[in-house]
Amino acid sequence: MNTIIINREPVELFKILKFEGIVPSGGEAKMVISQGMVKVNGAVETQKRKKIVSGDTIEFMDQKFEVILS
Repeated sequence: MNTIIINREPVELFKILKFEGIVPSGGEAKMVISQGMVKVNGAVETQKRKKIVSGDTIEFMDQKFEVILS
């Protein structure tokens, strides 16, 4: 499992995908979320602005990430 370190919480889901380089752009991040391709804490998430906090897990295309607050 990969780790994503955030310096504040909450952070919107699409911003994490964009700024961590998981997808190339914010528009693509919003698209893959709305298409149900992203899971948060094991459940499909379609809210682009879903608030992510430390301890959450994000899954996308066979990659799993744990979010940690630094």
